[in-house]
Amino acid sequence: MFDSKSRFANAETYSVTDRRGRTVTVVEPAPPPDQTLAGYHQRKADTRLDVLAGRYLDEPTGFWRIAEQADAMVPEALTLQAEIPIPVKG
Repeated sequence: MFDSKSRFANAETYSVTDRRGRTVTVVEPAPPPDQTLAGYHQRKADTRLDVLAGRYLDEPTGFWRIAEQADAMVPEALTLQAEIPIPVKG
């Protein structure tokens, strides 16, 4: 289901029945990565996490690491924070 390099590659799955009566396979949330805080970025209007990830992590697709560092369920939740925690590049 997932690429072998994905943090979800070895995640547990189980089946549930949704409200429409369909059986759906669900993936357990992956454990958060072990990260160290590098510092904080002062958010400005229209700050995008992919731009911050490219700047601080050299990996624009690593925006999810910033969201994990902030303990945000969805990256969009960080648009309301004045300071965005940045993990150490790694």
